[in-house]
Amino acid sequence: MQNSDFDILIAGGGMVGATLGLGLADSGYRVGIIEAQPPGAPGQPSYDERATALSWGSRCILERLGLWTDLAPHAEPIRHIHVSQRGYFGNVRLDHREEGVEALGYVIVNRVLGQVLKTALAAAPVTLMTPARVTGYTGHDDHLGVQISLDQTPVPIRTRLLVGADGTRSVVRNLAGIDIHESDYGQVGIIANLSTELDHRGTAFERFTDEGPVALLPLTPAGDGSPRCALVWVRSAHRLEETLAWDDGHFLRVLQDRFGHRLGRLHRVGARVAYPLTRVRAARDTDTRLVLVGNASHTIHPVAGQGFNLALRDVDTLADLLCRAGREASDPGDAGLLQRYAARRRPDLDRVTGVTDALARLFTTPGFGHVRGAALVALNLCGPLRHGVARVGMGL
Repeated sequence: MQNSDFDILIAGGGMVGATLGLGLADSGYRVGIIEAQPPGAPGQPSYDERATALSWGSRCILERLGLWTDLAPHAEPIRHIHVSQRGYFGNVRLDHREEGVEALGYVIVNRVLGQVLKTALAAAPVTLMTPARVTGYTGHDDHLGVQISLDQTPVPIRTRLLVGADGTRSVVRNLAGIDIHESDYGQVGIIANLSTELDHRGTAFERFTDEGPVALLPLTPAGDGSPRCALVWVRSAHRLEETLAWDDGHFLRVLQDRFGHRLGRLHRVGARVAYPLTRVRAARDTDTRLVLVGNASHTIHPVAGQGFNLALRDVDTLADLLCRAGREASDPGDAGLLQRYAARRRPDLDRVTGVTDALARLFTTPGFGHVRGAALVALNLCGPLRHGVARVGMGL
């Protein structure tokens, strides 16, 4: 292969693709990343910044990549989790001390995570091409001929492995002809940041309602020092327009009624963003010299906050296999290697996608409120079962 080509080409340079690139920095392979959106200048801290929930297991992955030291000062620990159901008795409380860890997880602003990844990539032996996107590819015995558009200029590239890390509507997956199984929940996720009267004290709240869950995740304080949380409010899709049309006061009053007063009065909601909730699962995660990771492989309901954490476990597994192959100067696109990756990831993917789908449907099925309440009580009283649930949520 020519010097201008790559052993591994990653389509998608967002949080998943960038993390994979860093995981492969010491693999010995020539690694390239193509990203459609060029990085902008870092903005000033904003009340409305989007955030991501990281499990304890994800922290361990980021530590192995040498990223956690820079992320830790900006990561708000989740030390407790409180799960309840609106209108019915019963709740579940998880505590980091019972699990023997510093925190069950963390919440971090995407801007900070992106900046740390960008800085690390700039120092790594990885080539970043942006703005660029894959427009097609052709298969050959020992490589793929990939056509990309780089700053609107057609550029041919050869690679021995193409990784699709380009999101739910993956171009790479579509070009490979990989079918998907997709189901629409008929729901939307409304995201915003808001301030609360009472300090969250490191507690993440999830409250199930007849429409779907309301989650408030602990964030670092607002600029004036007031407590702040990240909101994920799942509502029926047909109520999206009216919900976004409400003024801030009405929005907060309705949300207060759905969530309750565990954090006192809710006030000062920021910009609201909504997205439709669907379940997407690729029929397979591999093809000839091609593999899918993250949302290109699986997009799940946010009910358990596992989307990015599941993707990081994809990255961790694939990087481990490829780094081992790199030490032996093996072909990174070897079919056997890709089959081992798929086999290793399948149990975790099947379990988490199945559980999140079941939770999303179970807690919106009418007529079973008391049964669900009793189940929450039983879970809270049964230490071993509660411990098992905590470990799954922690990515362990």
